[in-house]
Amino acid sequence: MKTDFVEIFQTIRASLQPYATVGFSNRINSETSFDLWSDKNVIIEGKKKNEVFFASVTIQKEHVGFYYMPVYAEPDMKKILDPNLLKLLKGKSCFHIKKLDDTLMSEIEDALAAGFKLYKEKGWV
Repeated sequence: MKTDFVEIFQTIRASLQPYATVGFSNRINSETSFDLWSDKNVIIEGKKKNEVFFASVTIQKEHVGFYYMPVYAEPDMKKILDPNLLKLLKGKSCFHIKKLDDTLMSEIEDALAAGFKLYKEKGWV
């Protein structure tokens, strides 16, 4: 069980990094924040977008924030997320993580894979 925020951040960032090679790029890659964006020109709900946010991880004062846009872009994504992960959701797309074990990390990895699949199906990546 990891409780050190730097260690939690680094573990989640390691799971995000491979997605930078399959259509996403990162704008921020620091010791406290890492994000992923699709740079594809798309139309979402009638609006032209030249980028689409996917996910990020950031060390905050009282938690590590895992921001996961697929759950906001497609509310039905909540139905496939594990209840243990879902109970950490604060707001529309931010999960507050204070402790990280192998089970929770696996749930985050599953969510990332499902989100990537969703973005591929929508043509956003």
